[in-house]
Amino acid sequence: MDRQTAELNAKAQMTSGPLIAADKVEGTHVYNPAGEKLGFVDHVMLDKVSGRAVYAIMAFGGFLGIGEKFHPLPWSELKYDDSKGGYIVNLDKRRLQDAPAHAGTDFEWTEEYGRSVDKYYGARSYWD
Repeated sequence: MDRQTAELNAKAQMTSGPLIAADKVEGTHVYNPAGEKLGFVDHVMLDKVSGRAVYAIMAFGGFLGIGEKFHPLPWSELKYDDSKGGYIVNLDKRRLQDAPAHAGTDFEWTEEYGRSVDKYYGARSYWD
């Protein structure tokens, strides 16, 4: 386990039980089932009324923040793995490269975009 993962895992342990503070989720690594690091959670999209986490926006690719893409993942697709100190998603890098993404600048989230994300991952749509 690298130093950053160990630090994030230690921060996650600051909460008890199944709860975690949103600022502890941001920066957490995302892995595929093979253990490859795909990226990290850049931010979380919450339902304004219920407070429920709906999407994790994962930063993927690029170098030192240049060329990085932001991939919304339906929250239901992420499974926390204590041993990794991060989230596991059932994706390989090739499928992720074809997934809905944006560059992060001047991006406006729409219902249509959200539906396309949910459809791509075969997730139950938040919008229905």
